[in-house]
Amino acid sequence: MTTSRRTFLGLVGGGALAAGLAACGSSGPKSTSGSTTGGAAAGSGTTTYWFLTGQPQQAIREAQVKRFNDANSSSTIKTTEFQNDAFKQKIKTAIGAGQGPTLIWGWGGGGLKSYVDANQVEDLTGWFGDNADLKNSIFPSAFGAATVGSKIYAMPVETVTPIVLFYDKRSFEKVGAEPPKSWQDIMNLVPKFNDKGIAPFSLGGQSRWTNMMWLEFLFDRIGGSEVFQSIYEGKANGWSDPSALKALEEMQNLIKANGFIKGFSSITADSNADQALLYTGKAAMMLHGAWTYGNMKASGGDFVTGGHLGYMNFPPYDGGKGDPTDTVGNPGQYLSISSKASQADKDNAKKFLANNTLDKDSVDAWVKSGNIAVAKNSKDRLASITDTNDKDWLNFVYDTSANAKTFAQSWDQALSPTQAETLLDNIAKLFQLSISPQQFADNMNAVIGQ
Repeated sequence: MTTSRRTFLGLVGGGALAAGLAACGSSGPKSTSGSTTGGAAAGSGTTTYWFLTGQPQQAIREAQVKRFNDANSSSTIKTTEFQNDAFKQKIKTAIGAGQGPTLIWGWGGGGLKSYVDANQVEDLTGWFGDNADLKNSIFPSAFGAATVGSKIYAMPVETVTPIVLFYDKRSFEKVGAEPPKSWQDIMNLVPKFNDKGIAPFSLGGQSRWTNMMWLEFLFDRIGGSEVFQSIYEGKANGWSDPSALKALEEMQNLIKANGFIKGFSSITADSNADQALLYTGKAAMMLHGAWTYGNMKASGGDFVTGGHLGYMNFPPYDGGKGDPTDTVGNPGQYLSISSKASQADKDNAKKFLANNTLDKDSVDAWVKSGNIAVAKNSKDRLASITDTNDKDWLNFVYDTSANAKTFAQSWDQALSPTQAETLLDNIAKLFQLSISPQQFADNMNAVIGQ
């Protein structure tokens, strides 16, 4: 079983404390609650909801719908479940034809923006205004990826997963150093670890998106969250912002200083080889998603259970404009309502959003699966966790997510598919030192708005 970010993003990375972490889906689609495998046309009188297979997320979603249907026997929700790739293909086609489900599950960001531009989803701004208590119960930073042009088009649901700077306490003891408190500390640590034969950082660079996490933090810490926000909003030459160019330069400085494990560009994250380098002591640190905790606990011997794993939010940049409480990663998953649905179905969908997506049973289920729900009251559920390491970890994930003034969505999810693919291609070249920061910026500026 392997930990794949592709699987994680498609299936929400459930079971972070369970061995393996791989979410397995059926060949789908599979209908439940008496549904058909197609969407409901506008005015059909059938509230429909499509979502992804893969445990434990699938079971939690099924239970949410069952609770709703048990309480609303005259206006039930019909569900259809899809494996990740089938879902992506089916939902795009169906929504484009005006035949999508009433409730549209997704990742927000660039995908949501495409729906908004095509007038396919409801503006929920006013509804959230009328349901202020519901809105206030959700992490404020999760609404960024649900917002397009200052209007809210989706409700943040399910779980939060920040990117975390992990470190091996044993490696730091070997060099007599403390975890970094700034970017300059990181650069100063590089030669210390290299001199001891320990790679400063593990990195599965062949996967490309792993490299992206570094840039996401450096852009934020140096220039603040507004730098990428300008790019997301399509402002011309956004990638040429002085802070962006500085971040790209600092990234290559770390690479040139041998900050990463030798041969990082041939290591894949899907194989979990990057994690193994950390928990076997071959690398001192690793920047990676919170979803890796479960595999490191399951596969790393006593690395987690023996208290050798350390973790922290990415440190600030000396003199940078960024807020050190900001984080990046996956601020939630998102449910929108089809603008093509009948008014009765829209009302039914809103009732489901309000009563069954972040209710007590849902939050309890997400926490028991090893996740932090995108709800402020997740904190209250952590007292039930008996394992000290797991409790400390979940409290850290909660605090990081809840305290972030900005929780930036992963760039390749926030941007359009065209921009995302160009981004990943150029990130790989940047890390291979085959293009300069200015060339990177020029290449990316060329696809802004596409």
